[in-house]
Amino acid sequence: MNNAESESTEQGWDEPWYRVRTDRFEASFLPSAGEDLDAVCNVDVEVRLTEDGSRWTATVFTLAEVERLMKRWSQTGEELGGRYFWCSDGLIVGDPGIDNMTRVLADLLSAGDFTQMLQRVDDE
Repeated sequence: MNNAESESTEQGWDEPWYRVRTDRFEASFLPSAGEDLDAVCNVDVEVRLTEDGSRWTATVFTLAEVERLMKRWSQTGEELGGRYFWCSDGLIVGDPGIDNMTRVLADLLSAGDFTQMLQRVDDE
């Protein structure tokens, strides 16, 4: 069992956010209205760390979603006809779903890679 699976979690809607609270962080996901949470493949997330209150953001994509976007862009001409994908705060995961994305965030935090992967939001 990894750290992500052993953490206690509380989750639910706080419209328009879907919030997941663990012992170490709160992740606020912004899925589309009516989107199946187990099938989410492209979503913005803000994470607030419990330890220091710092806030971090990312746009999480599945690999399949990146491929779908690039194929679409090859037809629309966007991004040089779909020849590249770029996102300043992008995090690509293998599997869809809010639960999977939460596990990835928890594992990144445990591995010490979290602050390298997400973008810090400065409080004003």
